[in-house]
Amino acid sequence: MTISVRQKEGFTILDAKGKITIGAGDVVLREAIQGALDAGAMKVLVNLGGVSTIDSSGIGELVSAYTSASNRGAKLALVQLPPKVQDILQITQLVTVFDVYEDEEEAMSAMA
Repeated sequence: MTISVRQKEGFTILDAKGKITIGAGDVVLREAIQGALDAGAMKVLVNLGGVSTIDSSGIGELVSAYTSASNRGAKLALVQLPPKVQDILQITQLVTVFDVYEDEEEAMSAMA
């Protein structure tokens, strides 16, 4: 699991690639999002387009990240969900909690 961080028009974008699973990707995801929030990011997009697998631990990290961002007054959104991730968020009803967008442009205009 790797996450690259980039800035675009006032947004911090985290591009995740690989598996977000217990003991591996979950820690990487937590550290990347916390790092962005600690650096003062107020609009964070998590691009999940490169994610092949996510388990309950990964879902838990997304929920925790959303809560952390909300508590700081920041906004966190998910973009480019692969079908597997979309299905899991639908089944768990978390799709109603997260702001989910097809792509970065849609998210950026909605969150501006």
